[in-house]
Amino acid sequence: MQKNALRFLTLMLCFGVSTLYAQNNPPVKREFKFGKIAPAEFEVKASGQDSSASAIKLFDVGDCYFEYNNNDGFIYVFERHIRYKILNKNGYDLANFNVELYKSSNSAKEDLSYMDAATYNMVDGKIMTSKLNKDAKFTEAFNKNYIIKKFALPNVKEGSIIEFKYKIKSNFIFTLRGWRFQSSVPTLWSEYNIRIPEYFNYKINRSGYYEVDHPVHESVNATYLPGVNSNAIYDKYCVANVPALRDEPYVTTMDDYNPKIEFELRGTKFPNAVYIDYNGSWPKIISELAQDENFGGFINKNGYAKSVLPGILKGEKDTLAEVKLILNYVKNNLKWDKQYSKYASETNPKSIFEKKTGSSADINLALLSLLKEARIEAFPVLLSTRENGEHPGYPLVSAFNNVIAVTQIQNTLYFLDATDKDLPAGMLDYENLSHQGFYIDLKNTSGNWLSTEPSVSSEKIFVYSMVLDKDHKLTGQISQYSKGYAALSLRNRYRKTNNEAEFIKDFKKDKTGLEISAYKIDNLDNPDELLTESMDVVIEDNVEEAGNLVYFTPLLFERTKENLFKLEQRKFPVDFAYPFKENYRITVKFPDDYEIDKLPKGGIYKLQEDKGTFAINYVIEGKTLMVKSAISLNKSLYTSEEYFDLQALFKAVVEKQAEQIVFKKKV
Repeated sequence: MQKNALRFLTLMLCFGVSTLYAQNNPPVKREFKFGKIAPAEFEVKASGQDSSASAIKLFDVGDCYFEYNNNDGFIYVFERHIRYKILNKNGYDLANFNVELYKSSNSAKEDLSYMDAATYNMVDGKIMTSKLNKDAKFTEAFNKNYIIKKFALPNVKEGSIIEFKYKIKSNFIFTLRGWRFQSSVPTLWSEYNIRIPEYFNYKINRSGYYEVDHPVHESVNATYLPGVNSNAIYDKYCVANVPALRDEPYVTTMDDYNPKIEFELRGTKFPNAVYIDYNGSWPKIISELAQDENFGGFINKNGYAKSVLPGILKGEKDTLAEVKLILNYVKNNLKWDKQYSKYASETNPKSIFEKKTGSSADINLALLSLLKEARIEAFPVLLSTRENGEHPGYPLVSAFNNVIAVTQIQNTLYFLDATDKDLPAGMLDYENLSHQGFYIDLKNTSGNWLSTEPSVSSEKIFVYSMVLDKDHKLTGQISQYSKGYAALSLRNRYRKTNNEAEFIKDFKKDKTGLEISAYKIDNLDNPDELLTESMDVVIEDNVEEAGNLVYFTPLLFERTKENLFKLEQRKFPVDFAYPFKENYRITVKFPDDYEIDKLPKGGIYKLQEDKGTFAINYVIEGKTLMVKSAISLNKSLYTSEEYFDLQALFKAVVEKQAEQIVFKKKV
């Protein structure tokens, strides 16, 4: 039994199924039957904060349980039944339903063993049913590991009710299907029922910003083999009357804030057998990674490293210089395929360099192999990217989806990521700024959490030196200086365009009246250096005249036009990923027969404890106007309690940067 049960265990991250949450105490038991629609369901309407919703999720019910067969051993079965009321045309997309199914490199795969769906419309007081058409079913190969079953319901209108019910059977019992209790539309009811055989011990990860009700946790009888009495642990999780989950700016991923539950196998204990620990502790996880041919075994393959290292290092003895040489070699010889992974796709770095392309794990584990052969102590660091979501913190390997490297030189830690040519040593890409990573010492089977908070910020300096003539044309130079993440972003944007002319065209598209000549960019290929841009410009249509008065907004294209923080309240942290600074220095020489009629007042606005500032001031010297404006946010993460201070700060930014200079013409 034990052998069969574990035959198809594999390390994979099963996708979650979208759904809901609520704060009241919902009833424990509700029953829903496919096709049994109550007329009252057609009367359901959205209200309150969700009054503009495109649909309402009437219910979403999931069941997960285990079966046993002689071919596969234990498998799990996942059933889902979901019903929506469509309120307007924006909800029509819900009638196009997708089911993702995982498949491994061998013959193991998930099967959609049952699917039924229908549309219901109320016509002349009678419910008319439109079943799923045979020609409205499609299968798409998403990638080498996933296929997508697609289903399109007919006759969907405003006021329709649609429902889907399906069943999946899966060999991949290392991670069970989780459940999301909130979605982009309001939900009246969501529940997840799961029955786990007594032989399996799963880690249960509950997260999100609302508490899910857990009314049932009990042992129940279960039969997996004829004549063998067994038990299972039955858990029910449910919520009711949950508002829609709305996107908010500056978050890791909204999935971090969606109340959810996920499962990863910790260990097994079958009758007459010892307990087997799969990843119940960090040492166990690290030991497994050390022995894995696509992780520790990959790093330890040194044949390729031995052959190329002499040509890379060329006798260099300085450790930091050696690290940079090796990092640049990997960057220049391997192209990232835009896929994140924690396991290499091959068992030997040589294969990756021969292909010249690979995932993040292919590239960064190959980097670690070279560093190891160069006798530079470096360690893999497991990460969960921002889009993948926050790692819960306890031993859970499936919650990681990426790996980078770290080394310490003297007293400085250098994170290393060779997937982007423009990433200097010590700097992580935006997606990897998830606040912490888990470094692994494979040799000593140890590890610990490391802060990945950036040591560099994003800094942008704008310098305008302009002359205003009587025709209201501005002529002069613009210089822009970018550091840290601002420089990384600019380099990436520049490289994505086909040529400089296309880049300039894109730069101008939201800047009315701007014409550019003599554009120059310096240090594009030197990520350790200040990235500078300079250009000659002519700017029209940015000055207004009324009688003998001339109105001018001096920050021109750089002013902040709207406050991104518009919600009256926010439950989630504000996560910028990195601190940032923006400085503006505008100098304008104006005609001799102009004089200042109105000059805005400068000011400085500060968050408490020096967490951020905004300052703006104006100086007149003869016929020259000088404006300085600076925004500085000094940390990457602000709590929901600090949200109102941020909102007030940016309200001041929008208002003050929009204030106009008023010139008066001499008569």
